[in-house]
Amino acid sequence: MGTENTSYQAVYTGGEGEIVEKKSRFIATVRPVETEEEAVSFINETKKKYWDAKHNCSAFVIGKRQEITRCSDDGEPAQTAGRPMLDVLLGRGITNTAVVVTRYFGGVLLGTGGLVRAYQAAVQAGLASCRVITKNQGKILAVHTDYNGLGRLQYLFGQQETAVLDTEYTADVVMKVIVPKEQYESLPQKITEQTNGTAQMEWEKETVYAVIDKKVVLFPS
Repeated sequence: MGTENTSYQAVYTGGEGEIVEKKSRFIATVRPVETEEEAVSFINETKKKYWDAKHNCSAFVIGKRQEITRCSDDGEPAQTAGRPMLDVLLGRGITNTAVVVTRYFGGVLLGTGGLVRAYQAAVQAGLASCRVITKNQGKILAVHTDYNGLGRLQYLFGQQETAVLDTEYTADVVMKVIVPKEQYESLPQKITEQTNGTAQMEWEKETVYAVIDKKVVLFPS
């Protein structure tokens, strides 16, 4: 019985990393991308930047379930660059990310095994300079409570590590929280129990979110 993956890894801020292998320079440039067009545009832009390099090999992964994958050896022997680079992204569970590894040939042949290892090491070096985050699928829930229920809900949300987006204090209190997909049933039940059935709840939009530096960041879903 399979369960749908409700969280995934993605690059939040891109970066660059470099390795040198037998005098060849391998420069990895990594960027977050949301669409295939964005990925292609980034790859072309990087090729222009490093127009004088012998190879600009590339790989990208897009989609919550890594549905779209593409890779290019750009003149290196088949299966020695693009596919090994792609395997690093897939192996780390990273999506919505593109990487170009630029090679300046140093005059020494690396052999197929050496090329695979070098291109993979370059991607790892590029990812090490990036900010990789966990994105989660969820839904915003508006919870209406009186002031007696406020403390109880704050305690519950603290226990459940529920992200509170906003709290409005008027005659009553309205708290907007993000509920992870796997808690769509359980959290509303706990809210009802915690407030003895007095809290009213309304589901709002579905969203993709991440907690970055202890702050909740929303992304287009």
